[in-house]
Amino acid sequence: MRAYGRRKALALAVGVLAAATACTSNASPQPSKAAATPSASPSASATAPAVTQAEAARVFSEITVTDDALRVKSDLQGRLAMAVDLTTGGQTPLTVAAYLSSAYAPPHYKWGTPTLFVPRLPPGETAPLWFSALATRDGSPTLLTFAKTDRWRLSSAAELLPGQEMPEIQRDADGYATALAPDDKSVTISPQFMGPVHASVAETGSAGVTAGLVAAGPYTTDVAEQIASLREKAKNDGFSYDSIFSADNYPVYALRTEDGGALIQYSLSRTTSTTTKTAEDDYIPVPESAQWAITTPVLRRTLKLIETHQYATVVPSLKAPAPAAVIAHDGALTRASGQ
Repeated sequence: MRAYGRRKALALAVGVLAAATACTSNASPQPSKAAATPSASPSASATAPAVTQAEAARVFSEITVTDDALRVKSDLQGRLAMAVDLTTGGQTPLTVAAYLSSAYAPPHYKWGTPTLFVPRLPPGETAPLWFSALATRDGSPTLLTFAKTDRWRLSSAAELLPGQEMPEIQRDADGYATALAPDDKSVTISPQFMGPVHASVAETGSAGVTAGLVAAGPYTTDVAEQIASLREKAKNDGFSYDSIFSADNYPVYALRTEDGGALIQYSLSRTTSTTTKTAEDDYIPVPESAQWAITTPVLRRTLKLIETHQYATVVPSLKAPAPAAVIAHDGALTRASGQ
């Protein structure tokens, strides 16, 4: 994702977010525990929302129960197609890979009771309807987002990282959350820029124009250091190597937090390419994680690995700028090819 288009977008983002660039990369926001009961701000509208709490609870139950049933290995024809039809966004390639990489025996989850975060979207909303839910998945707190076009589907699932908690989400008197517009400028990174900014930090670390906008850690600056190290090793071994992140056209969801910041959920793809530069007998080994997609142990010329990652990131208010902090993640290798 190093094309001119992204550099232009990032330049705009950095210009808009100038107040955040002065922050140090290790000044991470401290998210508070999610409210168990709704707060009373702002005031609730008398108009019924486009998605009700009851509908959200029903959707969560129906989709997780159906997904659970499909994950039980059986001879049911079209089982993968039915599982994929429950998904959208980044969840679609992750679901396909979960089945294909496990000989149609994907992980079988046990879900806990959800805490729902339903934005008060106005009746007649033309954009896809959506809501989020926090529930334990096999005992681990996981943030999910469901979206509706023709029907409801699971769009995102990211597990809270060790030591992280959900921020307190702003709710009105009826318990409904507040969604942020893609170009909201009240936070240090507008929702529409979160994916590209994260992609830049994961590629360039502290050396790029986005340095300091996202806190250092295993899914940001550590990844950039890993890429640089592997690129140098590949060069010494006679290969070329690169790894690029992209926001693609994945949807972005953002909720207002009680402190005026935002919780932004989004997906990125990572494409890693290795190519031989010397003699054709300098083969490229296929990593174990990709052997479900590539049947040969080595490749002669090129190897391409595509991963899909889903994140939830806490972004501070522009009134109290600090680096955004990734608090949840899930991801996997979703495609592999070569020759």
